[in-house]
Amino acid sequence: MFKIQRRGVARLTTAGLVTGLLAAGAISGAGIALADDVAPAAGGATAVLAGLQPGQFGDAVYKDGKGGKQTVSAGLFRMDAKGGGTLQTYCIDIGTHTAPGANYQEASWGASSLHDADTANKINWILQHSYPQVNDLAALANTSGAKKLTAEQAATGTQVAIWRFSDHADVTAKNPKAELLADYLEAQAKNASAATEPKASLSLTPTAVSGKAGEKLGPITVHTNAASAKVRLAGDAPDGVKIVDKTGKPVTNVTDGAELFFDVPAGTADGNTKLVVEAATKIPVGRVFTSVGKVRKQTQILAGSSESSVSAPAAATWASKGAVLAVSAKVNCAVGGVDVTVTNEGDKPFTFPLGDKSYTIEAGKSQTVTVPAKEDASYTIVVPLPDGTTKTFTGVLDCKATGPGTPTPTPSATPSTQPSPASAGTTTGTTGTTGGDLAQTGGSSATPMIAGIAVALVVLGGGAVFFLRRKKSAATPASE
Repeated sequence: MFKIQRRGVARLTTAGLVTGLLAAGAISGAGIALADDVAPAAGGATAVLAGLQPGQFGDAVYKDGKGGKQTVSAGLFRMDAKGGGTLQTYCIDIGTHTAPGANYQEASWGASSLHDADTANKINWILQHSYPQVNDLAALANTSGAKKLTAEQAATGTQVAIWRFSDHADVTAKNPKAELLADYLEAQAKNASAATEPKASLSLTPTAVSGKAGEKLGPITVHTNAASAKVRLAGDAPDGVKIVDKTGKPVTNVTDGAELFFDVPAGTADGNTKLVVEAATKIPVGRVFTSVGKVRKQTQILAGSSESSVSAPAAATWASKGAVLAVSAKVNCAVGGVDVTVTNEGDKPFTFPLGDKSYTIEAGKSQTVTVPAKEDASYTIVVPLPDGTTKTFTGVLDCKATGPGTPTPTPSATPSTQPSPASAGTTTGTTGTTGGDLAQTGGSSATPMIAGIAVALVVLGGGAVFFLRRKKSAATPASE
């Protein structure tokens, strides 16, 4: 038996969630709002994988732990940020497949295989002290004892060193100089001191708020490393609804730490809307990128960024009476599941059944439920709402590196020998700005949604369908 404590966390079983709601008839007659599917995410950058960068990777030998060996490509990937910008990444999941065109989203360490802080610190040290952040190849060669390094060798050695921590992989660079660099980075990283996780390029907390018309709904705090960001309200927002600061002044531009509120005029019909904050900034080195969709792709970690477009949404729901709920979700790899938070800012309690018991969120209270999910399996968390509609979160739990086994093939079987379309450090985004910290050494170039919809109550491919309840809100990615 278990109990959800106020502002606490309860671990729930799949069977209990699904069976309990079916028995209680909690979703009878309710249409499943499939268009409301979103991935639990934190905002920030979304990107498309282009592939390994020409001149920035070489061969390595991977031992699978069973006596087998395989040659793999090790080096820098290029990712294209949606809306503008170019990213350089290394792989932190050698045994998982990926492919050009795969979609990715910026994520926290806690929502990825780097939730182990010790491993994350070591990899972050390597990123900060090797290529491309250190693009003086002569200095890097002298420090590592390699005497002389090319960009290809530097990228290969860096990737090999990262794999030794991210996957605990027995992997060796074929090139002796790249192997010297890998050995040096591995030895130094073992003694690395604890590091602070790099902040999200842009995120909002919380990502969902609720209340009554005639009130300011919030606050929603902006977290960003951008000098400034723009705020816009959804185009379908009801007349009179505005985004304001704590004094009630309308807001269109914000900086880090700003607090935003939805100003909903008294008398506005029950409803919901959302805001979006957008900026152009360099994404901090060390940020993780996890794949988006129902099939897991290898996780990436940022090694360099031009100025790139980033965004983060937040939703608001209001009603004149009764329970008025906000729902958000985030992946919690420390416990192997998804934290779903329900907040009630109405004037009546909110009760929902789980198994053979009912649980109540009192007015003015918040509860978080950790929904277990199977590693590498797609999940669908459906939240039936009091008005018969739903809120849905979908994704693939990606909390562990694959480990020993058959490693991923080269993402591009025949990488182009031509320079990438974008030049290193001079990518132009939608804002028209240029610049960045992508490496460019010698003549080599260093530049380079969710798929499908889950059907309610059907378990597909090891995934599970879960149910909670809350008041309808716009589809919104969840906070970190």
